[in-house]
Amino acid sequence: MKTNTEKILELAQQCASSYSVFVVDVEIKNTSPLELWVYLDKEDENLSINICTKISRELGFLLEAHEIELGQYRLNVSSPGLSRPLSDIRQYPKNIGRTCRVRYRKDNNEVDKIKGQLEKVDSMNIELSFDGKTIVIPFAKVIESKIIPII
Repeated sequence: MKTNTEKILELAQQCASSYSVFVVDVEIKNTSPLELWVYLDKEDENLSINICTKISRELGFLLEAHEIELGQYRLNVSSPGLSRPLSDIRQYPKNIGRTCRVRYRKDNNEVDKIKGQLEKVDSMNIELSFDGKTIVIPFAKVIESKIIPII
């Protein structure tokens, strides 16, 4: 049997696909009232508030139609923002050229971290440059990756 989070994720993905958007994460916060956060992103460009609003309306309707038991809740549909780590390989290409901090697992299972410029991305790897060196990290080995804003 699927959890509420899994059901919401499926419905959110259904709404998002109509707008060439993908779901990064679904989070249920046990506040009063309950807060349901759906984080979306686009591959090629920034996500507009207009699209978030449309998806929020559609998702709210679907949540009621599918009778997902949440009690009283507040639905928030948003881009992940810079404070959240990149969690989907599709988030990386539009961040090429930006500074990125990556925690990853090395081949010997040891955890390491690196800060560098995101140079390349493909379906399996990310490539960072730092101090004149380049490192290729398999996406499967990435523990956490965050974009560092330039001030």
